[in-house]
Amino acid sequence: MITRYAMFEGRLKDGKTQAFRDGIRDRLVPILKTFDGVLEVSIAFTNERDEGAPDLPLILAVSYPDVDTMRAALASPAREHAIEVTGEIFAECFDGHIHHHVTERTAYPV
Repeated sequence: MITRYAMFEGRLKDGKTQAFRDGIRDRLVPILKTFDGVLEVSIAFTNERDEGAPDLPLILAVSYPDVDTMRAALASPAREHAIEVTGEIFAECFDGHIHHHVTERTAYPV
C-alpha cells in the first residue's frame, strides 16, 4: 500500500482550532474520498508534541493500492477541488505550509 502523508506545518490562527478541524473533516475529507482508487483517508490532529518538535496541527494520510493509482488520482479534477478547499481553510484558519511524503505503508492490526 502507498500512503501519501500531508504534513501541515505551521500555526493555527488564534481561536480557529475548531474551525480548522471542522473544515478539514467536513469539507476536505469528503473530496479526498472521491479520488479514484483511494483505499483510506485518515486525519490526525495534534493535541500535544515534544518540546522543540515542529508544530504540525494536522497529519493527513491518503492511501492507494500502488503508485500508479496515486499518480492518476493526483492528476484528476478532484485534486484541483481539494487544493481550492485547502486554500480556503488556510486563509481562514492556518498560517503555514504543507509538505508531502509518499511512503510504502504496512499496517499490523492488533
